[in-house]
Amino acid sequence: MLNAMRPALRLVTPRAIPRRAIQIPKRPFSSGSAIREARSRARFLQIGSAAAASLAIGYALSSPIRLEEAGDDPAPSKDTAVGRALIPFSEVNKHNTPEDCWVVIDGKAYDLTEFAQIHPGGAGHIHRVAGRDASAIFNPIHPPGTIENGLDEEAFMGLVDPMTLPQTVNKVASGEKEERKIELAEIIGLPDFDEAARRILTGKAWAYMSSGATDQYTLDLNRRAFNSILFRPRIMIDVDIADTRTKMLGQETSLPIFISPAGMAKLAHPEGECLLAKGAGQCDIIQMISTNASAPLPDIINSRTSPTQPFFMQLYVDRNRDKSEALIRKINDLGLKAIFVTVDAAAPGKREADERSRAEVEVASGISGGKISSDNKGGGIGRSVGGFIDPKLNWNDIAWLRKHTKLPIGLKGVQTVEDAMKAAELGVDAIYLSNHGGRALDGSPPAMYTLLEINKICPELLKKCEVYLDGGCRRGTDVVKALCLGAKGVGMGRPFLYSLTYGEEGVVHAIEIMRDEIQTTLRLLGVNRLDQLGPHLLNTRALDNLVFDRPVFGPGEKPL
Repeated sequence: MLNAMRPALRLVTPRAIPRRAIQIPKRPFSSGSAIREARSRARFLQIGSAAAASLAIGYALSSPIRLEEAGDDPAPSKDTAVGRALIPFSEVNKHNTPEDCWVVIDGKAYDLTEFAQIHPGGAGHIHRVAGRDASAIFNPIHPPGTIENGLDEEAFMGLVDPMTLPQTVNKVASGEKEERKIELAEIIGLPDFDEAARRILTGKAWAYMSSGATDQYTLDLNRRAFNSILFRPRIMIDVDIADTRTKMLGQETSLPIFISPAGMAKLAHPEGECLLAKGAGQCDIIQMISTNASAPLPDIINSRTSPTQPFFMQLYVDRNRDKSEALIRKINDLGLKAIFVTVDAAAPGKREADERSRAEVEVASGISGGKISSDNKGGGIGRSVGGFIDPKLNWNDIAWLRKHTKLPIGLKGVQTVEDAMKAAELGVDAIYLSNHGGRALDGSPPAMYTLLEINKICPELLKKCEVYLDGGCRRGTDVVKALCLGAKGVGMGRPFLYSLTYGEEGVVHAIEIMRDEIQTTLRLLGVNRLDQLGPHLLNTRALDNLVFDRPVFGPGEKPL
């Protein structure tokens, strides 16, 4: 909702609270200016800092902890409010129009009337929660510090009385069906995590993670592409050793897989990306961190299990380049090992399941209150957090990126051999074949199709830069097929998000499932090491007629 705040906005510093008291006037507040006037008149009234701290702790303990939704407003009347410095929630609820829009986040009331007009994701996302407590929606999908680093201090209206805030209800109480939780020991393959996670996650979280764009054709095709390729195994070979170790951009890893950048991991677990980091470190694989991570970057890095644990960074280039440059400096300073710029998300994909679920949750929870309807695009999480991405990103920006980092640079989201050739010509270190997990342009090709095109048209590219891919990988056999066609490593996003619903133990369990399956596949193929894999071990004829065998350039495009 408040993603990608403009740098012109000043830091929030609640200067008058909790050190100062606000006398709530007897007449109703008509606007944010009235609150500011009341605060000014109350500057000479002191309250004890210990009492204020107790109130803050009380609110924290009464807040939603995980994926809970706010129920219909059961708040007591403002007459029951305690503490003269607190604003009753019933007062906040009156400011519920686009012209007078207050929102509560983590027990603090903010006047977002003016900010809504410049919100990168559009005013509708803010207006739909006008006069409401948006904490349950805001927190899982925004990194900590989003508000503090974004809003003008005048937008802060004051603390809300925790005794008057809406009660929270869990998934079952909100009307979702209770189902038996699948025990981790019952999960023996990554596909098992899909159903297991669906039973744990709220409908909103499941829709965001699992949905693909529009008809989800590409989402389905990603999976079928792997299944369309057959093996040609060799026999009578000593395969007592099945070594899965490799290097990715010079970083050692125990498996040719990595955790793909998938934002908003706190939708799956309160510790989010920090637990993914711990699981990756315990199993010695690489995690690629998303710009949209729901945990601060330093916290994720500090969750590593050893000082040498490597991380890669996925970068969405911000419309405000100063913000991206600041993030790149942080990436450099924190010691990450590579930057992959996402190039396939100039606009958020239309993920209808995500859009529908968000709208239903708001209506069912009473957040919209029937006052402001969703716009005609719906109200999905994916769209609400992607409004800051710069649609002007172009090939010249590779040089801009080189000015700000000496780290290896990869392009994530390459979908044709023509673009792969151009990227290699411009000297990128890695090409990441991806269609955004089927979440961007429906009808875009699976990464395995593009990898086949590279093998047919310019196999020398595989020696010029490292090639990675993701999308639809669920089995060790999938990983080995990609490696046979020259990929250096394979990323997985959804499977690790789903495994995160079981905490660090679930993440480790998922990684070890993949380790066992990759080793088994190598042995059954007659292979001891990853460098022995090659196209000779595959039958790709089912797909050969579906991919191009020469580059095709359109009007205005210049062949290399």
